Order: sequence, then structure tokens, then C-alpha cells
Amino acid sequence: MTEAHASGTSGTGNSLFRNAEFTISVAKPDQLPAAEGPEIAFVGRSNAGKSSAINTLVGHKRLAFVSKTPGRTQLINFFRLHNGAFLVDLPGYGYAAVPEAIRRSWSNLIERYLREREALVGIVLIADSRRGLTDLDRNMLSWFAGSNKPVHVLLSKSDKLSKREAADVLRAVRKEMQDLGFNSSVQLFSSLKTIGVDDASKALGAWFDTSAEAADNA
Repeated sequence: MTEAHASGTSGTGNSLFRNAEFTISVAKPDQLPAAEGPEIAFVGRSNAGKSSAINTLVGHKRLAFVSKTPGRTQLINFFRLHNGAFLVDLPGYGYAAVPEAIRRSWSNLIERYLREREALVGIVLIADSRRGLTDLDRNMLSWFAGSNKPVHVLLSKSDKLSKREAADVLRAVRKEMQDLGFNSSVQLFSSLKTIGVDDASKALGAWFDTSAEAADNA
């Protein structure tokens, strides 16, 4: 278990994530492109702030689609970084107004990617800090369990909480991730106030460094 990130430090990210470029969207598992570099996937419940978190990290307000209507983002979207790695935006889950057939399709797409994608080096779970982890988050995590790959939890919209509330949810989510057996780190995050951006950038950048070292030693 890695040390959880408790800092609420504001920041604007590091240069690794700047100038990210959209490459492709896919709707079905068999449409996934051949892996070209290590991938970090962003997952989260609809309206948890996933697309906003990606946009904040890369310093681009409109790179990932942000909708006022949860459930609109139905595809896996790939964004290439200048070092050849990728950020991968998975469909948000849990929006009740979406027809059941579409929700099943999304679930299959997300599950197949998380279970089978060899280029995946870790996932970023965006959870609304006012809710903590939900049953849908736990279900998604079950698809990733056993991979021994890291999970970094961004507790989004943390600017809406008091210091005590933020500390309580951070402690609770950290303990739950430990109890679930994940190699995880947890931090507070706010796209609106750019809280925790530097911490997130450093944590994810370290995954790419570790992936490169593993490839060199293979």
C-alpha cells in the first residue's frame, strides 16, 4: 500500500500532461487500438467530475467532454501525451436515466478494458468527496482487483467541504481502499479551485516512470 496523498495543495499540474492531444474514440472492445504506450485510465460515476479532472490536469478546458447532462459521454476516449503515453477517459457509470441496454453496453466496455488491457498501468478513480465511495465504484473496482496495478483516488469537489469533513472522508476512503486490498493512494481534489493538481500530476507521472523502468528491465 503506497502512502496516501492527504495534501490539499493547490497547483496547475506539471509539464508531462500539457499539450495532450485527442487520438481516438471507441464504442466497443473490438475497436480498441493497438497499444502504443502505457495508459492511465480515468473512471468514475457520472457527474463525479471525471472529465473536469482530466481537463484540469492537462490545462485544457475542453479536451475531455464536460456535459451538464450526466451519461452523455458513452465512449472510451484516448489522449496522447508528449512522452508517448496515454490518458484514457472511460464512460461514466451509474446514470439512472440511461436505458438498461446502454448501461450494460457501457459496463461491458469498461470491464473488458480494465480486465484485459495490457498497456494499462493504473487507474484514477474520481469520487465525489461528498459521497465517498459508492456501491457502483466498488463494483467497478472489483473488475480491477487482482491486477496488482495501482489505484489513485481523487476525491473531487473537495472545495465544497469543511476541513473537518474533508479530513473525515479522506480517512474513511483511505481505510476502505486498504481493506479492499488495493495498492492505492487517496487525495483531495478540486477542479474549480485547482486543489491537489500538483499532487495528482506527481503521482501519475511516477506510474509512467515505473512503467518505463519495467520495460527497460524486461
